[in-house]
Amino acid sequence: MRNHTQLFRIAFAMLLCLSLSLTSEAQIKKVASVEGITEYRLDNGLKVLMFPDNSAQTITVNITYMVGSRHEGYGEKGMAHLLEHMVFKGTPNHPNIPEELSARGARPNGTTWYDRTNYFETFNATDENLDWALDLESDRMVNSYIAKEDLESEFSVVRNEFESGENSPSRVLMQGVASAAYLWHNYGQSTIGNKSDIERVPIENLQAFYKKYYRPDNAILMITGKFDTEKTLALVEKKFGPIKNPEVELKDIPTIEPAQDGEKRVTLNRVGDLQIVSALYHVPAGSHEDAAALAIAEQVLTDEPSGRLYKALVDTQKSSGIWSFTPFTKEPSFLYMNVDVPSDKSLAEAETIFLTTLDNLANNPITEAELNRAKANMLKRMDQIFRNSSYLGTYMSEFIGAGDWRLAFIFRDRIDEMTVDKVNEAIKKYFIPTNRTVGNFIPTKDPIRVGIPHTENVEALVANYKGREALDAGEAFDVSYENIQNTLQLGTLPNTNIEYGLIKKDNRGKTVNLTFTLRTGNVDQLMNKGLAARYTARMLNKGTKTKSRQDIEDKLSALKSSVYFNGSNGRVTA
Repeated sequence: MRNHTQLFRIAFAMLLCLSLSLTSEAQIKKVASVEGITEYRLDNGLKVLMFPDNSAQTITVNITYMVGSRHEGYGEKGMAHLLEHMVFKGTPNHPNIPEELSARGARPNGTTWYDRTNYFETFNATDENLDWALDLESDRMVNSYIAKEDLESEFSVVRNEFESGENSPSRVLMQGVASAAYLWHNYGQSTIGNKSDIERVPIENLQAFYKKYYRPDNAILMITGKFDTEKTLALVEKKFGPIKNPEVELKDIPTIEPAQDGEKRVTLNRVGDLQIVSALYHVPAGSHEDAAALAIAEQVLTDEPSGRLYKALVDTQKSSGIWSFTPFTKEPSFLYMNVDVPSDKSLAEAETIFLTTLDNLANNPITEAELNRAKANMLKRMDQIFRNSSYLGTYMSEFIGAGDWRLAFIFRDRIDEMTVDKVNEAIKKYFIPTNRTVGNFIPTKDPIRVGIPHTENVEALVANYKGREALDAGEAFDVSYENIQNTLQLGTLPNTNIEYGLIKKDNRGKTVNLTFTLRTGNVDQLMNKGLAARYTARMLNKGTKTKSRQDIEDKLSALKSSVYFNGSNGRVTA
């Protein structure tokens, strides 16, 4: 009897496990797998990336939300970054997140960028720690306090970040150049935000921003390190599966930046001891094939010590350093290069060498040797990242934000397969002056800045205003044909053939309106002279033999009067 009971229990347990497995498969779908990373998807739209690494002793949980500074509206500059800070302030189930992170020995952070915001923690690889981390991220996805008192306390932290950037000449110049380079797109705005927007954002706006974008179908969860895949998937389903999306569907309607019409220039005069010249070029999105070609061109130009700009400027002691930056973005991006020039060197000379080197690329193309060196350097760095599971989790956020995590591998393959012809073709296409914004930072001991204050208390300004004596309301006039005929006085001016008609009525402000029509020429005289009358009429207010054009303008202004002329074939009207 005992044997039968035991067999029944075993069979029931196996059936239960099979049932749970079928349920899990129904709720978590495998989507794709590339080089050890596997994507799954929950019914609520949450994407889950798993990258097991048994050689690691840690686990990294990284969650990326597809929202960044690109999604901010008017008055919201810096909101995505401010929200990143607020999400660390706690939830009902995790009221003191910094304390919990410290107690677990976790290495955490959060970052905000143009297209995405991510949060991650790396911790010792235990089941208990993994359960806690997934519970934390699922809870703060929808239950973060985002409270007014936390916002007020966090202002000082974000303000310090903003002010540290304001004290960096290179950062200030890059922000100024990017802002000038973009007419409409938010890539031209700094992720750190606008000081006044940061300080004045209503808590209700921040809460609405949080509820709009922090949701399962707008998030990608990535787990890397030492863990059991099946157990972890079940845990993810348990923590995130019950979370529902808001009823309002997310729609991403991009602003399309128009092509730049000519070279732009930005000059900053601020306190500092370092001169800088920089240049920004508009380039395609990270998913575009040309992005890989331009990444190699950037490496060839700025690499230390082999880069062309490095050799032309640093080796010759015209510059103290060079760096460049190209964000891997979802929509068309930019390539930015910065040249530091010591105060005892010539900024103008450095700029000439800098821009000449860039402009001569078309006639001095990248060589096969330069291509191979750049590819070797870039592929080495990528290989080192792909071997580091704890860093790979956060590295993938850049490609997730740009559209999909698999772009990391596609970008690597494009670098590996890139040819010198494709690189030079991309250089000729994008490295042109009309696609460029040049920046200069000129240290100035006492810069003159005009701050324009906002007008306040307009209500008080206008409250007791009485104004001047009102103009006479004038006379109501019957515009019927009969009344006009009865009122109209007709005649001919003495000693002329000029006919006139006068209607007298009281106008508002005692004004007089005069229309004068002069008929000119006949059919034969006006033939093939269609524009002559129009241009002649336009010349009538440009001065006379006795009065200059300015004399006439001044007299008319003194009389608070205006005269207009119009001409057409057979008629001139004043």
